[in-house]
Amino acid sequence: MEILVLSTLLLIGLILLLVEIIFIPGTTVVGVFGFLVSGAGLVFAFLNFEYSLALWITGAALVINFGAVWYGFSSSVWKKFSLKSTQSGGAFDGRTDGLEVGMKGMAVSDIKPYGKASFNELWVEVKSESGFIEVNSPVTIIKIENNKISVN
Repeated sequence: MEILVLSTLLLIGLILLLVEIIFIPGTTVVGVFGFLVSGAGLVFAFLNFEYSLALWITGAALVINFGAVWYGFSSSVWKKFSLKSTQSGGAFDGRTDGLEVGMKGMAVSDIKPYGKASFNELWVEVKSESGFIEVNSPVTIIKIENNKISVN
């Protein structure tokens, strides 16, 4: 029964330490609790076993715990849990490339004050500076600022 309690305490401590390292790094609460449970297992070993056997158990527990931590950091196990993709875009993502002030185009929707216009077969969202513009009306780019295209 003592071996079962000892192995359970050491195993739970090791599992909590690995959970801290692999699944929820940075919280330290789970890792500290894992060290405390492992420490309780070692105290249990010194209280219930001979001193030399308890030292062997301590040495084995330290080797296993440090080996597990080393394996957790050095293996590719992190790649399974890490973010591999990034989001791109933002205010200046190239929507206005190929457009310039003075270009002529056609309204492909009603622009009141926002709508769609076509310039060289490129459909973009535009804002009218002169009020309502009907669909199929000619438009001219009068300002391009921060990916916002103003037409007249």
